[in-house]
Amino acid sequence: MNKPIDTKESPLNSFLSKTKNFISKFVDIFKQDKLAIIGLIVFICFVGVAIFAPMIAPYDEMERHRDENGELRRTDSPSSEHLFGTTNRGRDVFSQVIMGSRVALFVGALAALFVTFIGTNIGLISGYFGGFLDNLFMRIVDISYAIPFIPFVIILVTLLEPSLFNIVLAITILSWRTIARIIRAQVLSVKERPYVKAARVAGASNLRIIFLYILPNVLPLALLEMSLRMAQAIIAEASVSFLGFGDPTVISWGQILQRAFMAGAMRDAWWWVIPPGIAISLLIVAVFFTSRALEIIANPQLRRR
Repeated sequence: MNKPIDTKESPLNSFLSKTKNFISKFVDIFKQDKLAIIGLIVFICFVGVAIFAPMIAPYDEMERHRDENGELRRTDSPSSEHLFGTTNRGRDVFSQVIMGSRVALFVGALAALFVTFIGTNIGLISGYFGGFLDNLFMRIVDISYAIPFIPFVIILVTLLEPSLFNIVLAITILSWRTIARIIRAQVLSVKERPYVKAARVAGASNLRIIFLYILPNVLPLALLEMSLRMAQAIIAEASVSFLGFGDPTVISWGQILQRAFMAGAMRDAWWWVIPPGIAISLLIVAVFFTSRALEIIANPQLRRR
């Protein structure tokens, strides 16, 4: 016999209860998935490095280093003094890679939050209400899929002015489309479930039904997509910076690679190229491994395989 729907239940208590249940599932799955644990540990390490970057980096990332004769240390190979060697302008590569972690995580996290917030809400509204709003949003999504992602980001950033916030804005404008479509599809299924229909019959408002009964059921999927959009944003920022359209006032991993390429050091100065490349790869892999746990929560059938 189905448990009666309590439409007078405190939204805060219901949200806290469902959040506690989600966290419990998340922890249980992490205990069983070694790759997810490895991914989370690596990701936490990157966050720690980004937070304490000024204390970890041995030098200012823009400082030019000279030898005892006063000559610039141009593309010096790794040593005890410069762990990752130096650039053609005598700057410490290790310090630049450390400081670059801040840019990657800032752009990735901020873009992921904006994209998830916009995409989830559009998906909820479109899937629940249907009709004109659904047709309008889905046509916008269809049109947006015809726009190439990286060229759009480059053009918009160039028009507005190269800055980290404008890169985040450009990424957000196109990236919400995927989450919106996925959440909408899930809402179309969830809103037909008995407890949602019972809440509607009992007089619950549309807003209450959406955020109290539907949102908790699509939240794991939204968080999974958020982790994937974070990885996409990190790659997008690195790509845009490598192509020379990034923020010139900060040091990012893509910008390090771009300067190495422009200096013709892609082969001769491997220490200038490999560290930022490995950093990008490790962070992306860590995010994907961590998202495995969210994928299992969003799709419980994977747990039974």
